[in-house]
Amino acid sequence: MDFFVSEFAGQPGWLWLAFLGLIGFLLWLDLGVVNKKDGVVSPAKSALMWVGFASLALAFGAYVYFVYDPDPVFYLSPDNLNQQAAIQFFTGYLLETALAFDNIFVISLIFGYLAIPREYQHRVLFWGILGAIVFRALFISAGAAVVNSWTWVLYFFAAFLIWTGWRMLSSGGDSHDMKLEDNRLLRFMRKRLKVTDRIDNHNFFVKSPNPKNGRLATYATPLFLALVMVETADIVFAVDSVPAIFAVTRDPFIVYTSNIFAILGLRSMYFMLAAAVERFAYLKYGLSLVLVLIGAKIIWNFGLSKELGWLPYLEPQWALIATLALIGGSILYSLFRTRNSAR
Repeated sequence: MDFFVSEFAGQPGWLWLAFLGLIGFLLWLDLGVVNKKDGVVSPAKSALMWVGFASLALAFGAYVYFVYDPDPVFYLSPDNLNQQAAIQFFTGYLLETALAFDNIFVISLIFGYLAIPREYQHRVLFWGILGAIVFRALFISAGAAVVNSWTWVLYFFAAFLIWTGWRMLSSGGDSHDMKLEDNRLLRFMRKRLKVTDRIDNHNFFVKSPNPKNGRLATYATPLFLALVMVETADIVFAVDSVPAIFAVTRDPFIVYTSNIFAILGLRSMYFMLAAAVERFAYLKYGLSLVLVLIGAKIIWNFGLSKELGWLPYLEPQWALIATLALIGGSILYSLFRTRNSAR
């Protein structure tokens, strides 16, 4: 009972358990009710699923604004804490969604290379979400411990974000050139595990006679290889996304909840966007500018404003407005420039 009332990362244990319980219920509703039977998820159904998760994110943002009790230690200004927390939640949610967008292309490459039938792709994504929930919790817990113990680490995050944004801007941030036939993890699994190319229903493992002695042995199917690859891709993308979200907010509860809502929404959008991902060719430029902007905001607020007092404090709503403008503008520009290919 002590866990329910004791604080963890600035919030009582019951609040963390309530959020995880909500996510567990949503996942059960997804696989146990809405997508109980294997089948191809249509773009229309994918869009409805995303609308559902986005609506829940909006409702959660309203909870943060009206009910949530922010810990002042995680905020630079003691005024309007709930407003700051809500703005930071929505900024983090938008940023994480945009950062994870390239993940859609990588996942589609993995599914295509391993020849995963469309009717089984949702199950792989579902179990991938469970892994993402665990791994993001580990990354964010470590990040929160570091950032809140040594605030100067935020300057390192700022430099990393500015460098990452500049690299994406100058090189195009092209993750679309990955060659899975040369992937070391895939070669390692095929060398160390018993792997079959046969896909038997939605099973990750199957029993099959060993060609050497005729005895039954357990073989990993392409679905299991795809699951491991999807999880690995999420870990790689977390290297960029976790410093970015800590640049927006130091509140671990806001960091984690915005991450999870973004992941849930993006995975539900996969079937709607996978076929049209090339139409968002210029999104990476808007995103790179957002990363540079957030890195500069850290230097502005923590260095030039708080430490030196040279500049006024930059309110969080300006970061949200700039994020919306840059990401929204790059999406609209992408759709305009690729309109002929869509036809």
